[in-house]
Amino acid sequence: MEDKKELVDFLHNFSGLSQEDFGKGSACWYSRTIKKGEFFNMQSFVCSDLGFIRSGLFRIYYFDEEAREERNMFFFSEGQFIVSFASFIYQYPCIYYIEALEDAELYAIKYKDLYHLYDVNNGWANTGRRLAELFFIYAQLRMEALLFNTVEQRYLKLQKEQPEIVKRIPLFHVASYLGITSQSLSRIRKRLG
Repeated sequence: MEDKKELVDFLHNFSGLSQEDFGKGSACWYSRTIKKGEFFNMQSFVCSDLGFIRSGLFRIYYFDEEAREERNMFFFSEGQFIVSFASFIYQYPCIYYIEALEDAELYAIKYKDLYHLYDVNNGWANTGRRLAELFFIYAQLRMEALLFNTVEQRYLKLQKEQPEIVKRIPLFHVASYLGITSQSLSRIRKRLG
C-alpha cells in the first residue's frame, strides 16, 4: 500500500476510509499515464474509470456545434477526482471531453470494481456517497456562478479558489470557462490591474 500512500491519505481525509478498508480495494486501483492533449474520456464513449489526479491538469469541455467552438466547463488538477460522473454512474456515453492539458499521472479504478466495493464494504459505500456529494456540489456551484455572478466576479473567484489554474493554462481556456472572448478577458484583467 506504500506505493498508493497519497491516495490512502486522501481517501482517509475525504471520507474517513480506513487503511484496512482501503486494503480491501487496493488491488483495484491502477496507475494510468495520460500525455498532454490525450483524453481521459471522450464524447460518445462511456466513462469506465474514476481517476484521482496525482500530477497534471485536465479540462472538461464540450464542442458547441452551433458556434463551432469548444466550451470549457471545469478544470481539475492534483489531489482531485476526475470522472464524467453521469456517464460513469449510468454507464451511457459521455456528452463531453476530458482532456489532459499537461502530462498527467493518475490512480484509476474501473466502474465494476468500485461498485463491487460499494456493495461489500461500508467504508467504500460511504466514500461513494461522499463522491456523489462532491460532484453535486461542483455542478451546483458552477451553475450558481453562471446564474448569479458577473463575468468579473467569476474571474476573481477562479483566481482566488484555483490560482494555479490561471497560471498553468492559456488565457483562451480561462476565457472559454468564463463564457467570454479572450479580448474581453484581457479588458477585465487590465481593469483589475
